[in-house]
Amino acid sequence: MAGPSDKARFYLEQSATELNELERKKIFTREEISSIAKKRSDFEHIINARGSHPEDYMRYIEFEKNVDALRRKRIKRLGVRYKGSGQRTIYFLYNRATRKFSGDLVLWMQYIDFARKDKAYKRLNDIFTSVARLHPTKPDIWILAANYFIDTQADITNARSYMQRGLRFCKNSEIMWLEYAKLETIYVGKIAGRRKILGLDIDRTKKPGTDEDGDEDMIALPEVTAEDVNPSLKQDDGVDEVALQNLASAPVLTGAIPLAVFDSAMKQFQGKPKLAEKFFDMFAEFSQLACIPRILQHVLDYLQENSPHAVETAICRFRMLLFSCDPSDPEIALALSKALDLISSTVQQHPKEIASISEVAVRQLLSLHRLLADGDSSLQKASRAALRKYVRAMEDGQGSGDQVARLGELLRKQGKKDEAKLLSQTGIKYWAANETLQKLSAVTET
Repeated sequence: MAGPSDKARFYLEQSATELNELERKKIFTREEISSIAKKRSDFEHIINARGSHPEDYMRYIEFEKNVDALRRKRIKRLGVRYKGSGQRTIYFLYNRATRKFSGDLVLWMQYIDFARKDKAYKRLNDIFTSVARLHPTKPDIWILAANYFIDTQADITNARSYMQRGLRFCKNSEIMWLEYAKLETIYVGKIAGRRKILGLDIDRTKKPGTDEDGDEDMIALPEVTAEDVNPSLKQDDGVDEVALQNLASAPVLTGAIPLAVFDSAMKQFQGKPKLAEKFFDMFAEFSQLACIPRILQHVLDYLQENSPHAVETAICRFRMLLFSCDPSDPEIALALSKALDLISSTVQQHPKEIASISEVAVRQLLSLHRLLADGDSSLQKASRAALRKYVRAMEDGQGSGDQVARLGELLRKQGKKDEAKLLSQTGIKYWAANETLQKLSAVTET
């Protein structure tokens, strides 16, 4: 068996020809070539010795990245023609590292990140196949792979396949179910967006069907999906014009697939109300889609039927009353009144949940206030009064504004600057000494 020195020598000899070529073309000087060779020798002896660690490989890879970056700059400045093997060397090191430390997820993630930035799509397919095979019970792997295929390659077929296979191994992972439903909702948005650009009418009168055959471990999706019309994967967002016209009578635009995922998740988790609320929150983020009100109503109907007295059911009812409110709608005053009465009674029925319930109310009222900016002044006053009430309730009468400041920072990071500004201004009225609120107010004012 070859010892560490023999292995090191073997790998070093493979790079000797390239180093000589770099010197011959005067990309690097003789002194620089000697320095590179010495550093490589040191690294090779370290990683081939017993007791080496993933960090040793990462330091070696970082060194090679720096060498490759410098080589590219020199080539550009000197105007010489030389392709070299810089990227191949880095990939080769990543392969060696992941073979030796196949259980190190951090190493795999860095490998994936490097390949994504390098746009090495074919190589990424192989990487995801390998890491999913080695770590099938890690939800993050399946989610990362699925998002990669839908975002980068616009390949819903592969993305859906990764999610389906991931759920076989991670069926008790809530995040897997949520991310799968989110993936399918994003795809609905892509299809709807392309149809809108093309000016195609959308037929929403069809009712979704279900596929009762197939693998019992797979989620039963609607009978007709975008997959069935074979959308072209060469388009930027994965949908071609012919497919869009064929989709006019398919249930995909009605949100049937996300609903199928939701129903399957509820069966898996015995109708857990908290998970249903998470689905509601996720779906509500796609408020611009025409099918979302129907999806949200389905989630709410499920909660009201299976957990009528749960606090999550009341929260979803409250949010549904105010979802996509139109300031010009004459019924908005009645909807706001009903919503505020509902959240008030919910606080009384669940006193131990007052802080979390109040936070939901504050989030919804902040969003509503933005919509009412140019509307009825009486409605603005009512929403502001309710906002002040539930901002105070968030601290449950004992805090110093920290919970309000935390929510404000979160809203700011989410890009909701106006909402964060209003919240900080409201909070300062009650907790003027809170430094975080003061800083938040100053940041949102600029």
